[in-house]
Amino acid sequence: MELTQLKKLRRFNMIMGGLHLIQGILMLFLAATVIQKIGEFQPTITQNYLFYNMTTQSLELASKELFSLPFGVLVAVFLLLSAAAHALISLPNKLNDKYNKDLKEGINQFRWFEYALSSSVMIVLIATLFGIYDIASLILIFVVNASMNLFGLVMEQLNSKRAKEGKVNWGPFVWGSFAGLAPWVAILLYMFGNGNFSEVPWFVWAIVGTYFVAFNTFPVNMVLQYKKVGKWKDYLYGERTYIVLSLVAKSILAWLVLFGAMQP
Repeated sequence: MELTQLKKLRRFNMIMGGLHLIQGILMLFLAATVIQKIGEFQPTITQNYLFYNMTTQSLELASKELFSLPFGVLVAVFLLLSAAAHALISLPNKLNDKYNKDLKEGINQFRWFEYALSSSVMIVLIATLFGIYDIASLILIFVVNASMNLFGLVMEQLNSKRAKEGKVNWGPFVWGSFAGLAPWVAILLYMFGNGNFSEVPWFVWAIVGTYFVAFNTFPVNMVLQYKKVGKWKDYLYGERTYIVLSLVAKSILAWLVLFGAMQP
């Protein structure tokens, strides 16, 4: 892995981080000033619990309001987290040195930690658009989605040396994919709860379709890396592909979700 390649990748990270940053700031500006509906859309997060009804002498389900979710701000945070991650590995510091060292071993731990945070924020926002307001459900969705991404890290840690010998352990890939499906089971149960598909608004289908495509492109990129197909024999090619996929998928999703919050 040549030094010139790493320098080009560093510049590429800075450009992509800048694009994330610009979009994040623009979203904050829109939510705060221009588009009033975005700033006003703040779903109320609740907590469900059981209480004993003395009248009926039975346990009954109740709920209480906890806080309002600053939806527009969190959509911007989704992009700003990516911008911060790009900055950490691009600016000259020990983290950049660690990033370059890991790339030579076929690992990028920063990618998976950033995905674990940013994509989990997004899946929680999507869940609230579909009507999941229970704090326990949202915490579980966040943690399971984060776990999916951390399985990606384990995949690279486990196979950084084995891949060179053509002996790849696909266990973390399989279990990570399984974990990634779980939040969508909950979301789709809410989406199709009333059984009338004609009442599902356009932006909901757009979000589901976009996330489904994005969900599949990342594991496809990983498979191509470990199968060493064509240009993917070079780990840095796969790394650049991850960066491009991240920008495209996150940009489309963020704007869809933001304007989805403006719908009736």
